[in-house]
Amino acid sequence: MSEIRLRDALTPILSKFPMVERPSWHVHFKAKLGWTVAILVLFFALGNVPLFGLSPESLDLFGRWRAIFAGERFSLTALGIMPIVDASIVLQLLVGAGIIKLNLSEARDQAFYQNIQKLLVLAFAALISLTYVVGFYLPSQAIADQLGVSLGFIRFLLFIQIFIGGMLIYFMDEVVSKWGIGSGVSLFIIAGVSQQIITGLINWVPDETGWAVGVIPRWIEITRQVPAYEIVEGGITFLFQHHLIALISTIGIFFLVVYLESTRLEIPLAHSMARGARGRFPIKLLYASVLPMILVRALQASIQGFGRLFYARGITIFGTYEGNNAVSGLMYYLDPIYSPWDWFPSLVHIAYPNIAGWQIALRLCVDLAFMIIGGMIFALFWINTTGMGSKDVAAQIYRSGLQIPGHRRNPATIERMMEGYIPKIAIMGGAILGVLAVLANMFGTLGQASGTGLLLAVSIAYHLYEDIASEQMMEMYPMMRRFFGGE
Repeated sequence: MSEIRLRDALTPILSKFPMVERPSWHVHFKAKLGWTVAILVLFFALGNVPLFGLSPESLDLFGRWRAIFAGERFSLTALGIMPIVDASIVLQLLVGAGIIKLNLSEARDQAFYQNIQKLLVLAFAALISLTYVVGFYLPSQAIADQLGVSLGFIRFLLFIQIFIGGMLIYFMDEVVSKWGIGSGVSLFIIAGVSQQIITGLINWVPDETGWAVGVIPRWIEITRQVPAYEIVEGGITFLFQHHLIALISTIGIFFLVVYLESTRLEIPLAHSMARGARGRFPIKLLYASVLPMILVRALQASIQGFGRLFYARGITIFGTYEGNNAVSGLMYYLDPIYSPWDWFPSLVHIAYPNIAGWQIALRLCVDLAFMIIGGMIFALFWINTTGMGSKDVAAQIYRSGLQIPGHRRNPATIERMMEGYIPKIAIMGGAILGVLAVLANMFGTLGQASGTGLLLAVSIAYHLYEDIASEQMMEMYPMMRRFFGGE
């Protein structure tokens, strides 16, 4: 009763929070495509607007997670989708653990869930913006002198810009989800990862080593300037340093994820009224999709963010940092593997000669365990809080007038049948994705898109293709749209 009273008390307050209204009419495919493209253009435009008052000495707090969290460093999109992801983590934990009891198949509970999410996004946007300006995004003394104001005022301006940019991304996500195709979070991720991969493939601008950034122009230069015996003598270290293995890894992960997305177990179904009418319910191996991987990486990013914040304040009990890298203490072992430079001994010792081999091995094992266990846990939370669990699927099949051949037609029977497949497949898929994310990081990815970013981009592109095909089919056959509740 207390939960109901609290919900009734909070609902009027939360409902006043600005939101994007869902259309009350059918939005045609071309209009949805137009909204999606417009939001994508706006996202890239905001990413090119620099923060006013920022010092060149500033650090990018979550630089290595840019491919996952989208956004552009030192710009209005600096927060990316982090507030949305963190809010989803907290809500999934609260709902999944039963602390907040909601039945997400009911419209009233769905509305309350969305209202709570809005409040959490607001809170996380403010908290992460504050974390940025406290120790990483430094105010410019030159601009403060020109305006005749204090550094504290410039710091406040930076906070306001970052916070507003984060909330703009939240509203843009809502526009895509309600008026466009897919979701804004997925759109921003695939846009950022694609940009990094293309840059890592064809960018001819030289980096600090003097070689082109892109792997194709770089190897054209190498074949012209480096003798073949030097390449052979360099061995695998040379191939790592010049990103050829990253190219092979990126191509391999792409095809492997497409294969896993198409792998499925099909449960036979029969219509209870129309004899001979049969169908199948597909359960994909990646049933929970790749999105729970964002939640795992967000948890790791939050841990590292607090570690760096403590270190910036002179508290070294949790570990020490050099630039963006944890180099000692607990935070070193909790720092994910990002590239071959984090685990391949000869490459690690170039920058950090004092790190022992057992420390590298322990860090690799911790990251692998974190991703596998986290992937399994968040996959379960994901399906249970997004209407993909056994109970929700059983209710959906029952309402459709279908049943499993050879079993009684009632929700409990269907649920028991699904319980033997859905949770186990979701856990298996989460574990597989955790292993793939770590392996992809170990061997590298084009443009340093990260293994998780690459997994997300391929999976999102696959689902986006399916969504576009579905939208076009609904547009061509209005009867199907009405059948599935599209109008």
